[in-house]
Amino acid sequence: MPLLIQNRGVGSINSSAEVFDKYPHLKEGGRAFRSKPQVEVDPKCLLYVQQREFAATTPADNCVSVIGSDDATTCHLVVLRHTGSGAVCLAHCDGFNTWDEVRLLVNAVTLLSNTSKDGRLELHLVGGFNDDSKTSHKLSRNILEAFHDQQEDIHLETCCITEINDNVVDGIHRPSIYGIGVNVKTGELFPSTFTYKGPAEELRSTRTFTGGEMVEIYDSSRGLVKIGPCKWSPNLDVAFWLSRNDATILKYLSTSPMAEPPHFVQHIKSTIRFFLKHPDCDGLFPGGQPQFYRRAATGEWEMVV
Repeated sequence: MPLLIQNRGVGSINSSAEVFDKYPHLKEGGRAFRSKPQVEVDPKCLLYVQQREFAATTPADNCVSVIGSDDATTCHLVVLRHTGSGAVCLAHCDGFNTWDEVRLLVNAVTLLSNTSKDGRLELHLVGGFNDDSKTSHKLSRNILEAFHDQQEDIHLETCCITEINDNVVDGIHRPSIYGIGVNVKTGELFPSTFTYKGPAEELRSTRTFTGGEMVEIYDSSRGLVKIGPCKWSPNLDVAFWLSRNDATILKYLSTSPMAEPPHFVQHIKSTIRFFLKHPDCDGLFPGGQPQFYRRAATGEWEMVV
């Protein structure tokens, strides 16, 4: 079935701008969403999703109350929720393999909803801006098309992407919203940023930096964050970037140099240092097994040993 807006199939999708022109209520809703205040999320109830990751759970989860992600410039944050079961998924998509990624998200939510007879799949999209390279525009269109190609009925409810998420400051375009959270108990969606991006933040960042595909990081049935096993090849040449200035790193390692958050360069350098410290990643995964983390009594994620 096609992607649905106000219970009607959208037909062909040529651009996000065309969707906004055809459905002005989405434009109004997107503007209303971007005007919401940012919500501070307690790390002790948060499951953080990095770039090229997704996580899904249900309201019955006792370990996670909010799934969140931020630092999205041209990237898009995708939330898919089943209104009957309450199962919800959040993904941080960068256009690496959009069609396969969307299928993963739909499968994750439908699997968690297989005992629910009522309800529907609702889609919420946030991210992107009017970047010079039009990377956001392409990703917006591809995500909409990918959901449009699914067999399941999917109802687009929130669409704060690209044109609607654009903000101009001193003549420079940048996103209005860089991050969002979703309350897994209620389904409420809200703008947010996050200081805690673990567990295993540098390991997860290195996996993406070295070309890792979209992965699911959470086993909701056991309340466990699962990382890896990952594979990458030693490459000492990346050490070159540690001696470069901020402008050079932004120019060559970002899709949107003028719109990155202030900590982008430091994040890249810490990721490279982790990579250089672990050129052979096998030692991070003894016996080829993943790393698992559970919520401790303190509320922090701790490694399962």
